[in-house]
Amino acid sequence: MQARLLLAHAGGGAAALRRLRNIVVRPLSGACRPGSPRLRRLATAAGDTISIGDVQFKLKQPKNPELVPLKHMLEPIPQALAQHLRWIMQKDLLGQDVFLIGPPGPLRRSIAMQYLELTKREVEYMALSRDTTETDLKQRREIRAGTAFYIDQCAVRAATEGRILVLEGLEKAERNVLPVLNNLLENREMQLEDGRFLMSAERYDKLLKEHTREELDAWKIVRVSEDFRVIALGLPVPRYPGNPLDPPLRSRFQARDIYCLPFKDQLTVLYAIGPNVPSERVSRMLSFATTLCSQESTTLGLPEFPVDNLPALIKIMEAFPTMSAQQLLHRLYPYDLMLGKEGRTGVEDVLKTFELLGSANSSIPKGVTGIKQTNGQTSQATATVQIGDQDMAFQIPVGTRPLKFHTGSPNFVRTPSHDRLLAEMMQSHMVKDMCLIGGKGCGKTVIAQEFANLLGYSIEPITLYQDMTARDLLQQRYTLANGDTAWRPAPLVTAALEGKLVVLDGIHRVNPGTLAILQRLVHDRELTLYDGSRLLRADRYQALKQELHLSDEDLQQRLIYPIHPSFRILALAEPPVVGSSAQQWLGSELLTMFLFHSVRPLSMKEEVDVITKMIPHVPKDAVAQLLRFTHKLRQTNDLTAQSLASSLSTRQLLRICSRFSQYPEESLHHAVNKACLSRFLPILARSALEKNLKDSGIEATSEDVKEEEEADIRCEIKSGILTIGKVSVPLYSPDEKMKVPDVLFYENTQHMEVMEDMLKDFLLGEHLLLVGNQGVGKNKIIDHFLHLLNRPREYLQLHRDTTVQSLTLQPSVQHGVITYEDSPLVKAVKLGHILVIDEADKAPTNVTCILKTLVESGEMILSDGRRIVVNPASAEERPDVIVIHPDFRMMVLANRPGFPFLGNDFFGALGDIFSCNAVDNPKPQSELAMLRQYGPDVPEPVLQKLVSAFGDLRSMADQGIITYPYSTREVVNIVKHLQKFPTEGLANVVRNVFDFDSYNGEMRAIVINTLHKHGIPIGAKPTNVQLAKELPLPECKLTSHWTFNEPESTRRQLLCPTKSQQTKIKGPVYLKVQGYPLERHESRGLTFTEEQAHWRIPLNEVNIVCDIATAKGEAKDTVYVTTCNPVSLYSASVPGSTVHHLDLYDIFPRNAGGVWQPFVTVAPLSQPLQDQVVLHEEQSNVILLLNLTNGAVSRITFSGKEPQPLPKQAHWWANREDQVGYKMCREFSHKNWLVFYKVQGNSLDVLDVLEGRAHSISLPINVKSVHLVAEDRWLLVESKTNKKFLLTKPMQVDSDLSGVCQLHVINEEPVSMGFGFTAALELLSPNTVSKEELPSENLSAALGQKIVSPNRILSDANSYATIVVGFPDLMSPNEVYTWKRRAPLDSTGAGSSRDKFFSGSYQSGNVKQTNCVTLTGTNQVVRAVAAREVPLSEIYPKDVKPPNTAGFLEVTDLNSKKIKYIPIPSALSISPYTQWLSKISDTDVLMAPMGAGGVVTVDLGGHVRHWETGFDHLQRSLLEWRNMIGQEDGRPIQITIQKDSGLGVTAPKHGRVDADNAPHVGGSTWAGGTGGRDTAGLGGKGGPYRLDAGHKVHQVSQAEKDAVPEEVKRAAREMAEKAFKQRLKEIHMTEYDAATYERFSGAVRRQVQSIRVILDSLQAKGKERQWLRHQSIGELDDTKIIEGLTGEKAIYKRRGELEPELGSPQQKPKRLRLLVDVSGSMYRFNGVDGRLERSMEAVCMVLEAFENYEQKFKYDIVGHSGDGFNIELVRSEKVPKNNKERLQIIKTMHAHAQFCMSGDHTLEGTEHAILEIAREEADEHFVIVLSDANLERYGIKPTRFARALTCNPQVNAFAIFIGSLGDQAERLQQTLPAGRSFVAMDTKQIPQILQQIFTSTMLSAA
Repeated sequence: MQARLLLAHAGGGAAALRRLRNIVVRPLSGACRPGSPRLRRLATAAGDTISIGDVQFKLKQPKNPELVPLKHMLEPIPQALAQHLRWIMQKDLLGQDVFLIGPPGPLRRSIAMQYLELTKREVEYMALSRDTTETDLKQRREIRAGTAFYIDQCAVRAATEGRILVLEGLEKAERNVLPVLNNLLENREMQLEDGRFLMSAERYDKLLKEHTREELDAWKIVRVSEDFRVIALGLPVPRYPGNPLDPPLRSRFQARDIYCLPFKDQLTVLYAIGPNVPSERVSRMLSFATTLCSQESTTLGLPEFPVDNLPALIKIMEAFPTMSAQQLLHRLYPYDLMLGKEGRTGVEDVLKTFELLGSANSSIPKGVTGIKQTNGQTSQATATVQIGDQDMAFQIPVGTRPLKFHTGSPNFVRTPSHDRLLAEMMQSHMVKDMCLIGGKGCGKTVIAQEFANLLGYSIEPITLYQDMTARDLLQQRYTLANGDTAWRPAPLVTAALEGKLVVLDGIHRVNPGTLAILQRLVHDRELTLYDGSRLLRADRYQALKQELHLSDEDLQQRLIYPIHPSFRILALAEPPVVGSSAQQWLGSELLTMFLFHSVRPLSMKEEVDVITKMIPHVPKDAVAQLLRFTHKLRQTNDLTAQSLASSLSTRQLLRICSRFSQYPEESLHHAVNKACLSRFLPILARSALEKNLKDSGIEATSEDVKEEEEADIRCEIKSGILTIGKVSVPLYSPDEKMKVPDVLFYENTQHMEVMEDMLKDFLLGEHLLLVGNQGVGKNKIIDHFLHLLNRPREYLQLHRDTTVQSLTLQPSVQHGVITYEDSPLVKAVKLGHILVIDEADKAPTNVTCILKTLVESGEMILSDGRRIVVNPASAEERPDVIVIHPDFRMMVLANRPGFPFLGNDFFGALGDIFSCNAVDNPKPQSELAMLRQYGPDVPEPVLQKLVSAFGDLRSMADQGIITYPYSTREVVNIVKHLQKFPTEGLANVVRNVFDFDSYNGEMRAIVINTLHKHGIPIGAKPTNVQLAKELPLPECKLTSHWTFNEPESTRRQLLCPTKSQQTKIKGPVYLKVQGYPLERHESRGLTFTEEQAHWRIPLNEVNIVCDIATAKGEAKDTVYVTTCNPVSLYSASVPGSTVHHLDLYDIFPRNAGGVWQPFVTVAPLSQPLQDQVVLHEEQSNVILLLNLTNGAVSRITFSGKEPQPLPKQAHWWANREDQVGYKMCREFSHKNWLVFYKVQGNSLDVLDVLEGRAHSISLPINVKSVHLVAEDRWLLVESKTNKKFLLTKPMQVDSDLSGVCQLHVINEEPVSMGFGFTAALELLSPNTVSKEELPSENLSAALGQKIVSPNRILSDANSYATIVVGFPDLMSPNEVYTWKRRAPLDSTGAGSSRDKFFSGSYQSGNVKQTNCVTLTGTNQVVRAVAAREVPLSEIYPKDVKPPNTAGFLEVTDLNSKKIKYIPIPSALSISPYTQWLSKISDTDVLMAPMGAGGVVTVDLGGHVRHWETGFDHLQRSLLEWRNMIGQEDGRPIQITIQKDSGLGVTAPKHGRVDADNAPHVGGSTWAGGTGGRDTAGLGGKGGPYRLDAGHKVHQVSQAEKDAVPEEVKRAAREMAEKAFKQRLKEIHMTEYDAATYERFSGAVRRQVQSIRVILDSLQAKGKERQWLRHQSIGELDDTKIIEGLTGEKAIYKRRGELEPELGSPQQKPKRLRLLVDVSGSMYRFNGVDGRLERSMEAVCMVLEAFENYEQKFKYDIVGHSGDGFNIELVRSEKVPKNNKERLQIIKTMHAHAQFCMSGDHTLEGTEHAILEIAREEADEHFVIVLSDANLERYGIKPTRFARALTCNPQVNAFAIFIGSLGDQAERLQQTLPAGRSFVAMDTKQIPQILQQIFTSTMLSAA
């Protein structure tokens, strides 16, 4: 026997290197270099011996030589490798199985294959993945000719044929799969499914001695070959992710650590590959690589450097010697993408150490300058790339299509960064497969396409998704037409055979174990498939052909195929998320597979370039503005802003701009909000977006807003053209009419706006995504939209269990053959229908992401092997290709992301490939219009109440106060019910919606309060009517006559000369009109009272209300309120939602001495001067004209009437009574003219505002008061005597008519009492005189006699009311009828409780406001009186204490002759200037008439109340109110079944009368029965008439039934108290402490509850069960139907809790630190705004909200004050467990704030907290700073604080400022990053803000 020896050279220098070259390079190079002539491969014949060192092995001739590995051998072999091979040979000789363990990379496999090539052994290779099952290892059933039989798989084949089984990736297989092999490994025995038994060679041979082979065959015993061995390749777990080896399995293997080759060996290899690369560069690069594989670097958490790929880099350097080493290393190890900050600096330090950082002389590739075919070689070409200044040519593989080198293509815009990237990709393409990493929508797919076009490649796109199995990637089973099972190669395999470029889209999504099966394909270009086929690298295939002298056909029969030399893989991925457990996909294994290129976002200039070239007509300035904004967002290190930037990818910007080019009139603000879907962003993100938009100058202009509000979009169809708003489109004529949806749809403006928007996108060819809450009409809008377009639709509803298969095809079995039913998606694609995908957020995003390729590239592969393509050319002659119909579109509906829907974030994952529209509940007007159509008979006020109440609830849901977003759907259902059953009360019907919340106390309280606020009387009983008690009015008496002295001669005529002049206008100046939200509360929630509604005006605490006036408008009335300290004007429309405020402080500066106390009255003007008012200051006689729409203020003066300057030497002791005021008469201000006069003066000034003229009338008397009783007749009262005069004047005063004004003296003559006595009349000045007369029916009712006459009603201090009949038109004596008071009203105000203080020293004169109103329409006089004027004893029973009031409304009703006293609730706060107040009014309210039958009052705290006093109005309102409650008339409900009794009706008769009147039911005898026939009675048939014999149904009243007996209530109370006390005892807490704690806890209970609700649902979502596959029970798994046909058992799937992947990092908790301000100022100002208490509440809220969630949220609480910045309150490991401990913390805060030093450590505290918390391991870090930081006081600049907040991007820091002095906090907020700072002006907002922060950040990803 001739022995040949193969020696491993001990230090064989260059020759050894050349040999080694093949080991690492061969798998990578794709071509082999001829070995050196001295070292040939030992062609050992059978029976030869091979020896490695001292170990010898005898070779055998292989039975199947094609299965022996070929061309893996490295010649000569490095020493380290020879050692490994020798060890394997030892184990082989011992008959032991080996386990090669080591880091990821191709080295272990290469060693195994070399050993097999050396020893001529056949190989069975199996790559394990998590989808590997027992059948893949042992036997699989197949069906042939209708019969199922078993086919041996790799383990069985290897055992029986004596092959070597190579198992790669043991750590990937699921835990219980590999024990199948235990017995085979240990005893070489195995029981097979087909009944055969594998037996070890020795036992079999023993048996063979005793039995014949036929017997053993009959017993189905099979011999295991003695040559059978197993070589397992695996990674060490735990260091790498995966399943650890099962101990029994591990004990059966012998292990060998295969680490990287030693440094020296590697270096020699690399020198050999790059002989021209400077050797020191090579050694430095290798040193860098080795450093990153060292133990130290792995303890830092750095993934290992893929050393095995270094040869690829050296090859590139060989071709491009000037390339920078750092750049090339970055391709192997993209450290800046996958490592955190520490890791990056670590790697950069190592680069620095080895001087590998990019140097000045290294050059960068600039672009590809040419590609041309290499002569004679089809799959090679020469590419030229410009590097630095020179062009360099090199050989690269190219595709199978003809080369067309081009520099421009229609849908790809070249930019410098693209050119550079393509050039770098060419370099990498020369040596290895690549992976492009870049954010969503940055152009990865386009670049891949362009790359393929340049190199003549056909692309095979493969979208990866999370549940993708190894089978989906390689081969799938299907059935042939005759029912036989077969395997169909997946696109990846066909692409490998045909030489295509495979684009693996989304390798970040797929499970890493699934990708591992591609490792051998990537490293070695070899692949073994499930059906036994093998794919070999082209050169190995050729060598095999030559060696075995076989033809291609022979090899194909043996299932061996060549991989095309052009085949390449290009993977696309999104960047890994550093530190995230789930999304850090780039690990050591993947690093070995590809060269990585990162696709950077384009620079601004490039992006402008791309957009303007792709869309030529787009307005340039809009693009510039948009890009400035986007780049600003992309460049911040604020995570919120970055997440917004991801919604504005280049793809999305192109979409925005293409829309702009078509519709240039649209606003940029709208486009950005639409792209970011801002309506549904968390509050913080939304505010960040708004702030950034504002900073970039992108704002919604007032025109846009106005246009949007006034938009009235109609849709019409005319002659086949549909027009929505301004957009038109021709109608579609469909083939399938029945698939066009038709739905009941009521058009409303808002939905039409959405549709117009959709139509614009639709015409641009976009696919649409509609996102909104539930019930806002998404489906209706889509269906109506398609109905209008006349487009047929296909409908897909997604859900939790939707799989990729069910989205595309539904498999089923017919006659043993699998058939596939097209899903609606495939039908829509084929037929050009619209695919509506509903509830897209319910399906897992890993499923819906397959829509991405369909939308983006228009390609998709179906599970039956068919393929959808967009290009018809590629479909010719191919039956398995479906071309996308040009009319196909997708419209996707999804609920908004986040709580409470908790769906998957469809928008986040796929939002940027659709054009998104946010669908919101309709605006109030739109909603109202829609509801009117649903309920045409439902009263309008009911609809308005519903719309406003639901609007309120929705805004609460947006703020996070309540969790459920109430939608239009619910309102529509309520209205439908009311339409059908009108008698049922609204209060009852709304319970259909709100009963869901009836068990959640907090929520219920909010809902009920809101409904009551809007006047929906839920919970009210019809008897809850609390109208004021009526008292009788004293008799009406004729008290006097008014006679007019008729002038006998003209001499006696009192003529009043008039003078006219133009008015002068100074100004205008423009002041800011501020708007505040008006919170209108309907007052008739639970009880019915005269008060209709109330709301607050935002006054400050020192301000004083001094006048109120109302103006009647067409649709709305307006209320004006003036205040005088400082002077300002408030106005509000009723109904309306805004209070407008004009501050006139600058015009009336506050007087320093405090002597001048201005008093301002207001007169509203009317058409054409609506929204304008005249303000009159009574002391200085300043007259101002104010325009409330634009804030213009002008001053009106008329010459000669210059206002008096204020007395200069005014001392505080000066007599204040010297100041005589001026007055304004505003009765006819609605005609735009006013009268001014000076009290005790002798002239009147008439101001015509519209004409701009003033007329002065001189009088012969001194005037005390003027009442304009008609336009041409005025009542004047003389100042000293109270004598009355009537001034008559023409309707229009003209300047030339002098002396036409005439004064008539009125004599008041008492009525004779009889007996010649006459009572002396006391002359009184009336408080008010009506300007209209009473209607004659009211006059008749009041006087008790039928009478028609002119009349006026007036009121003074002595009478309730006085009617002057005949006045002012008749000059004959007028009769005066009076209802006299028992005692005159006290007008001095001295008795007022408020100014007891001053009553001695200062007797106030008459107050300035009379507070008396006449309502002629309702025949009432209403005045506001103080409580002392009210007979309280008559109104309230003895034992009832009268309420605290601001006064009473005294309503004198002349129709019913009754007086009512309505209490007005007392003011919440009153200005401290009591003396000033006492001059204004003698009660705390002012009043004005409002509407037809009511008044409006304003109390001095700014509370406006609207009262209804008119009797008829009240009756009508009460009826409406009771209708809203519902008419429960107390009768029991009867269930009646109407049957035909079968007995005919004879003749109707009265029937016999029962003398005893006993009840009778049924029959036809008795009268007065029920339910019979023929007789008079009730409820029967055929009787002559109804007759109720009084058989009453005895019924317990509803109230009695509802009432719970008192003793039951008592027992329940006692039980609760007892339990409470027991609990307190357990935690040693006193009741006093418990009450104290309850004060804090109760205040935040609602917020705590809503946070806990969200936490619970998130926890539930986190635990949502997943599909477990390969189960033997459960539901049939569609993907395993064929296995089911063949009879396998594990073909089911079931839901179960998914175990976390072994080795995957553990879920860390989120870490929160709350930093609270416990400084002295908190204690000091607590009295002012309760800031310390609120902070204590905030702490209490955090303590309660996170109780029991400590494993998810680790928190601690730290204080800062003058004493220091790190005062520990709660430690994270010792959180308080019960209320006592929590109270202790709150007490500590309080005590600390009370006793600490002054000073402020906000800044240090913030920096320290951020620094500390970042050191801890956590999923996310949060710091929340609560401070009243008066930063400026301590000289701290806001920018400094902003830096502190953002000093560590990994920590989300927020600051909440407790409102400080002036606008300091607001200014501070503007300098801080958006969404990071909040100002709580009202400390009540603090818990609310905290809740917002939690819900929008922590919980979004919890």
